Amino acid sequence: MPVPCAICNMPLPKWELAAGSIAACTVCGASNEVRVFPAAFHAHAPVQTEAALAGEAACFDHPAKRAVAACQQCGRFVCHLCAVELGEAVWCPSCVTAGAGQAKAANLENSRTLYDSMALVAPLASLLMWPFTAIAAPGAIVLAIAKWRSPLSLLRRSRWRFVAAIFAGLLEIAGWIWGITYFLVRSQAGKV
Repeated sequence: MPVPCAICNMPLPKWELAAGSIAACTVCGASNEVRVFPAAFHAHAPVQTEAALAGEAACFDHPAKRAVAACQQCGRFVCHLCAVELGEAVWCPSCVTAGAGQAKAANLENSRTLYDSMALVAPLASLLMWPFTAIAAPGAIVLAIAKWRSPLSLLRRSRWRFVAAIFAGLLEIAGWIWGITYFLVRSQAGKV
């Protein structure tokens, strides 16, 4: 695609474009500041569409083009333009759009399990029925440590919930240790 002069709109010569950032127009003599991608100077082979010959399979959506693969879901033949590669499989655009079969893998992830929230809620919710803190506190710590590197929410989040869950779990475990020690010391003092 030629680069036009800013004054006379005539194409600037390629040798001027390749020389630097200032290109002089050979028609009007104006200096143009131009930045061109190097790929513009390379000769490109014209893209040839492979037409389907007699006896060859044609694309379902483009009957004049040669088919290069068959859809893994519906079996329709597809050309280079229509072929949608999902891993090792090739799908037609219709199956990807419809989400048929394994083509659902093309959909982006739209939800995640929020392990950080689960780890935080476990020790806090168990406070309502305090005997369950004996199970929930160590469980929250284990869950926070095990899922520390797992992906967080699709929205930006930090790992503060994991830290808070570990802290809450340690406080509850410390409370249990203190309570058991207190009752053992008290029962020993009562026997003396």
